Amino acid sequence: MSKMPALLLPNTASPFAPRSSPTVVLNTKVDPWLTATLKRVNRIKRSLNSVPQHMKCLTETLSQPSATWNLCTLMVPKAPASHLDKHDNALVEAFTRYELLHVQAYVVHVDLVLSHEVAFKLTKDTIEDLCDYHKDVYLVDQKDQTWPWTEKEAQIKKLQDEFHQAVNKFVYRTDAIALEGLEDDGAGELLCGRSEDVKSQVLTLFSPLMPPPPRIVDVVRPSAPMLPSSQGNWWSPQPVPSNAPPPPPVESWKILPSSPVDDSPVSTSSASFPTIWSPTGSFDMPVTCSPGPQYSQAPTTLSMPIPQLPLPSMVAQQCSIGSGFGGFGWDNRYQDYATTM
Repeated sequence: MSKMPALLLPNTASPFAPRSSPTVVLNTKVDPWLTATLKRVNRIKRSLNSVPQHMKCLTETLSQPSATWNLCTLMVPKAPASHLDKHDNALVEAFTRYELLHVQAYVVHVDLVLSHEVAFKLTKDTIEDLCDYHKDVYLVDQKDQTWPWTEKEAQIKKLQDEFHQAVNKFVYRTDAIALEGLEDDGAGELLCGRSEDVKSQVLTLFSPLMPPPPRIVDVVRPSAPMLPSSQGNWWSPQPVPSNAPPPPPVESWKILPSSPVDDSPVSTSSASFPTIWSPTGSFDMPVTCSPGPQYSQAPTTLSMPIPQLPLPSMVAQQCSIGSGFGGFGWDNRYQDYATTM
């Protein structure tokens, strides 16, 4: 079943609007079921030979004060649960604890052209009955079933106002074939199980009283130590026993020479350094170390090994690959150069 847009509803369907005659829109050809329904409900015989005659008859029939439709019936408690007595007999308890609340409405719009729907709006008496039950019974039970909090009364008042607005805005829309339930004097009753649909929609207007969620309290826990207390603090100095012997004297830093032949200091003059082509295996370079604030000693020497460099004649023999260089005679030239050196 398609739903017609809310913009197509007349002003009579707006919230808190007084009751007035419904708007009726018929097609150029009237359906036979509508003609039969109008002839059945009208005690006075009226001619229904044209579309305007059908429109006038239907409008006048639905505009009568007695044209009230019973959409559904709700069984609700008579009073809050704390004010009612319990009985062992379930039938007696049902009669004493519950009452019937009839949800009645009137037709505000009939459209047999676009949406093929009929719209109902709740009567003033039904709106008052629903609001009274919501305030005096439903909200009292909700208040008794929830724990107290600071804004509880304000929340109850808010629910009451929202329900009052929702009931006045409520419009039930169904297929126009529902007009077959039209009875004398314009009254009617929904057929084909439509009453259950209305009941479910009305019950959705009753919003429960929701207490605020419990506040989460942050528990401050002591931070765990990085290391067990038995291991102590890494950064604290360890106590020195009073009876411990004094530490031995610290000698100045020195590096042992690579060759134990000569430990005497070597002069820094240029004559003492051998040439690069000499077969000397090592040379001594003096290294002066800055003494500590408590010690002062003569500088020591640092002996470092020097790698054995091959002579040019040996390099020439290894690199003698004249044939590999296309016969340019690189081996002879290198040998002459080595002989000159």
